[in-house]
Amino acid sequence: MRPADNELLCRVEGEAAMGRVMRQHWLPVCMSEEVAEPDGTPLRSRLLGVDLVVFRDTKGRVGVMDERCPHRGASLAFGRNEDCGLRCLYHGWKFGVDGEIQDMASEPPDSRMKSLRHRAYPVQEAGGFVWAWLGEADAVRPFEAPAWAPTSTTRTSIVKIHAACNWAQVLEGAIDSAHSSSLHSTNMPTAQVEGSTATDTAWLRPSDDKAPRLEVQATDYGFHYAAVRRPIRDPETHAYVRTTVFIAPFTVLIPPNDQYNLAQMLVPIDDVNCMFYWVAWHPTKGISQDAWRRFCAAEVGVDLDADYRKLRNLSNNFLQDREKMKAGDFTGIVGIPAQDMAMWESMGPIADRSADHLGSSDAAIIQFRRQMAAAAKAALAGEPAIGTSGAVRHVDLASFEGVVPRESDWRAFTTRNARAAEAAE
Repeated sequence: MRPADNELLCRVEGEAAMGRVMRQHWLPVCMSEEVAEPDGTPLRSRLLGVDLVVFRDTKGRVGVMDERCPHRGASLAFGRNEDCGLRCLYHGWKFGVDGEIQDMASEPPDSRMKSLRHRAYPVQEAGGFVWAWLGEADAVRPFEAPAWAPTSTTRTSIVKIHAACNWAQVLEGAIDSAHSSSLHSTNMPTAQVEGSTATDTAWLRPSDDKAPRLEVQATDYGFHYAAVRRPIRDPETHAYVRTTVFIAPFTVLIPPNDQYNLAQMLVPIDDVNCMFYWVAWHPTKGISQDAWRRFCAAEVGVDLDADYRKLRNLSNNFLQDREKMKAGDFTGIVGIPAQDMAMWESMGPIADRSADHLGSSDAAIIQFRRQMAAAAKAALAGEPAIGTSGAVRHVDLASFEGVVPRESDWRAFTTRNARAAEAAE
């Protein structure tokens, strides 16, 4: 990949082209659980290089505003969240969730400054997240529920982890089906099972094939692709198919297991930091929040600090255990996300893609780079962002995994067909 295109793909701050693409989509600011309490502690967040403060007011409404008070620039994250507004500690200015100034304690009652409004962003809540619109105020797109929230009763659990690198190399990991057969082989071992089978500690797989054949198809929402592997049983007549769905610009639906579906959002914090969200969901089965975080080795206070930064990280070599590797553990690193993070962050803050040597198993990576570099160029030309004009609802999209007859068309197991088959079970 040419360095100039790599810059287009990765940079999101300020007027960067990819930032323009992102700003034409609703963006996840935080998990709803982080601001669950009315009049609770305000939360700092950061998206596309923009520092934000998030709070839930007395009536339960969520506000997302620029973090710095418009008066003198002090952080509103220190503010008092009370009586349906957030009050700056410095001089007592108070703001509603819409950015309207409710009180200016340091100014006389007739001050003309009371006509000011602080920068507040449109907000929605769905699927366990608070979403904000950081784009043009006069171009807000209708909010669309995420793929993991087809109903209000869908069981949803979320893992959140800070990644100390650019968003694109994290997303490329999410769409890379081939790496799971090596990097995660201890957590996804081969077994005599019908399909991906979840236990408390592993996802069992019906294939030991480490070199999948990839087929990719572009769509109006991004692309989807199949990784076709040789199954243990009936390899002459059947294939083990795992399909992955990329919903531009930052969402990936990963092949499910027998207990829950999987999605990831790889959301740019700035040019060299990303927030990794991993969602497990199912209409009736699923996994509890505590069990999901424990399975992923992503528990706050155990594996992560209060800001979701990893205690196992690049500075301590992810606490890799070489003795465990000698005993059979492939990586010596605890947890699927940490194994991924070690690879992503070891590439540097922004990976140099011009030095890559891509093979046949990288077909989805090639598609992503071409598609999103083209999307960035289109945004610079003033065209609508990728994924904003699709006819398929996100809740009708679905990934798939299973052993099927070799002559089957993998496209028959995606989108509405897969969702309908799941609902019929």
